[in-house]
Amino acid sequence: MKIIFIQTGGTIDKDYPHTTKGWAFEFGEPATNRILEKLNPSFDYEVLTAFQKDSLEITEADREKLTNLIQEQEGDKFIITHGTDTMLETATYLKERINSRLIVITGAMLPERFSNSEAPINLGAAIATANLKEQGVFIAMHGIVKPCGEIKRNLETGKYY
Repeated sequence: MKIIFIQTGGTIDKDYPHTTKGWAFEFGEPATNRILEKLNPSFDYEVLTAFQKDSLEITEADREKLTNLIQEQEGDKFIITHGTDTMLETATYLKERINSRLIVITGAMLPERFSNSEAPINLGAAIATANLKEQGVFIAMHGIVKPCGEIKRNLETGKYY
């Protein structure tokens, strides 16, 4: 089995480097690379970058670019790291356009670089889903995995359920 991981940005991939003008979040290397290095996985994988944006800045054109990137790949199992604010919109967009592959979207409330981030757990849930499911669009967040049409988000807590 091969899993293709695709970075789109979001909190999971934010870094907090010191710049000459102070501290600011920036996007850099995919968090997936660091998590997989610790995991030492028993499956083949590839890590691609579609774009690096806060999810509130993702446009219809970005989602089309993501769709095209997925369709250009030979694999059937994809894990997308994404910002939490609009992952439902992206999941719905992909579900309407791609139905013969498995897509799992995940992210984090805190950057993976932070020691108390849930990013490794969320990515682990996405990997488990890729091992157990054959097709569909799922979201893996906060210890649960659900098809994109069944998952909801509490806007007060930010948690998916």
